[in-house]
Amino acid sequence: MDYVATEKAPKAIGPYSQAVRAGSVLYASGQIPIDPATGELVGGDFATQARRVFANLAAVLEAGGTDFQHVVKATVYLTSLGDFQTLNGIYAEQFGDHKPARSTVGVAQLPKGATVEIDVVAVL
Repeated sequence: MDYVATEKAPKAIGPYSQAVRAGSVLYASGQIPIDPATGELVGGDFATQARRVFANLAAVLEAGGTDFQHVVKATVYLTSLGDFQTLNGIYAEQFGDHKPARSTVGVAQLPKGATVEIDVVAVL
């Protein structure tokens, strides 16, 4: 087992790793819309926050030796299921024709007041 860390994504805000590589699988921890340069939550609308989450995930996947085209499972956490359609559009931009398994869960709140968190599992 190897721990994956990159300065291109936010540091973990708790006792966990950005990702763990176990055999030929990468388990990326949930990313929220934190700017890695400032450590602060990005402002703006839901779309801005969702795009930051995907940028953070891309950095973690790259550091782990993989990318969005190798994601097999994603879990999305939304504080408002009213953002579901906007999320789907941004999600489709990231994954294109690749369609990994996915769960979307409505939650009461997320760390630092984020509106979206996403974690993924990818093969190497």
